[in-house]
Order: sequence, then C-alpha cells, then structure tokens
Amino acid sequence: MGNIDMTYLFTSAEGRISRQQWWIGIGILIAIWLISTILLGRDGLIPFMIGILIWLAGIMLHIKRCHDRGKSGWWCLLLLIPVVGFIWAVIDLGILPGSAGNNEYGSDPLDTA
Repeated sequence: MGNIDMTYLFTSAEGRISRQQWWIGIGILIAIWLISTILLGRDGLIPFMIGILIWLAGIMLHIKRCHDRGKSGWWCLLLLIPVVGFIWAVIDLGILPGSAGNNEYGSDPLDTA
C-alpha cells in the first residue's frame, strides 16, 4: 500500500482510495475524536470546532471511497439517514471492493503497475 498522504486523505474530494486507506482514515478520525473528548470534554467552542473538522475530513474520506466504487460523492447523503446510513457505509464503503482498473474518478488505488 505504501505511504498514505494524510493531507490528501483528509482534505481532498478528488480521486479514489482503497478500503484499507478508508478504514485507516476512519480509525485516525475516531482516535482524534476520542483523545480530544478526553482532554477537552464535549462542551465549548474548541471541541465544537474539532468536531466540525473531523466531520469534514470524514466526508472527504467517504467521497473518495464512493469514487473508488464508481459512484458520485453525492451518495454520501445516505449518511444523513439514521442507522441506514451507517449500515450502508460499513457495507458499501468498508466491505465491498472498488471498481477494478481506471474509472471516471481516477486510477485504481490498488494498481501497482
């Protein structure tokens, strides 16, 4: 898999990422949220701003993963549906493989050639 460019992973909606990169990104965001909650609590301006940044970074992850599945980033709107959105994300983004080869969103992230 090689090195992961964290800036690209969390700030760009362009391109594609593999399932492994998606799960690593989700794990990093959960760890940041847990650490910030333990250190700063859940109330106040700073935890709110950190929460917004984590939310935006998560959306970027989901959009790139949708692109890998050959879908528009607009599919991420399913996350707004309670329970169904979570189940969709785990199955479609976290379990099912991406489209093989190049697609309209970029080259295959698993292509080593």
